[in-house]
Amino acid sequence: MTLGERLVRRPQSLWVRKALFQIHLWTGIGVGLYVLLISISGSAIVFRNETFEAYGKPKVVAVSGERLPAEQIKAIARQEYPGYVVSFFWEARRPGQPSEVWLERDGKQRQRLFDPYTGKDLGDSVAPAIRLVSWMGELHTNLLAKKTGRAVNGVFAILLTILCISGALIWWPGSMSWIRSVFFNPKANWKRLNWELHSVVGIWTFALIFMWAVTGVYVVFPTPFQRAINHYFPLREYSLEPLAAQALPDQTAVAKLVLVADTGKTFTRRRYRPNYSTGDKIIRWLTYLHFGNFAGWRTKALWTFLGLAPSFLFFTGALMWWNRVLSPLARQTAEKRSSALQT
Repeated sequence: MTLGERLVRRPQSLWVRKALFQIHLWTGIGVGLYVLLISISGSAIVFRNETFEAYGKPKVVAVSGERLPAEQIKAIARQEYPGYVVSFFWEARRPGQPSEVWLERDGKQRQRLFDPYTGKDLGDSVAPAIRLVSWMGELHTNLLAKKTGRAVNGVFAILLTILCISGALIWWPGSMSWIRSVFFNPKANWKRLNWELHSVVGIWTFALIFMWAVTGVYVVFPTPFQRAINHYFPLREYSLEPLAAQALPDQTAVAKLVLVADTGKTFTRRRYRPNYSTGDKIIRWLTYLHFGNFAGWRTKALWTFLGLAPSFLFFTGALMWWNRVLSPLARQTAEKRSSALQT
């Protein structure tokens, strides 16, 4: 049987496949925690725009009499939160807007809204849901470490890409049994079932996870992607070099009618929509695909659900690693200790 025939029919006998398995195993162990964090945080921020819109609406207070002096509102805030010091105060300019007070104590900060007419505490100036989604977004993008975290994120995204490719290659079971390998047997013993679930879920979600890995690399290291795309499809809006005024792309004018409150009148506001080149559209779609910002809420819901697939693969892969490596090692160690005690 030639090398090509073995690759197609019986790849398990090839040393290359065995080497790829080791690469996949240890790369998975190395990036496992990263995969878990990036999977959960990624699913959490798919609907972040909708979260900001739902919970970011400004609060309105009833106008009743004269505003309280700023110092009185600060005093009320200090009384409500003993031990805290007022570090920032923003006085509302419009009649129906609340005032904002920031308080600090022992490195902790509270940002609260107060009714400027009654002094009532109206709650956090930023909704907890927005804080949580923002924190998840920072974790997903910068690993909570700003520029350094973003660079590390890009390196791990490259390793995740390698993990995807090696996983797809070692999944191939041969031309005679590949159909069986896209399904799992629920009646198998738990070790076999765990392995089959890892294999089946991995191959069914390979395209998405590979896309997330590659576009994740782009988010951190965009320049190589832009240069490659620009070589075949010249960029305009995303050009690497600043364009001269006469070389700017044509813009499409868009007129928008805006209703002026309380007057019933309208006026025309003109804005401009860039005429994106093919290369620009490819660049934009790299971001759209990564975050699911296309085709409405159903696609976002699907991205949220499937975004947890890497977490599932992490758990099943870790369990396989335990069965293959740690469990035998622990058993050998226990046997050696037992032998030492007997002697």
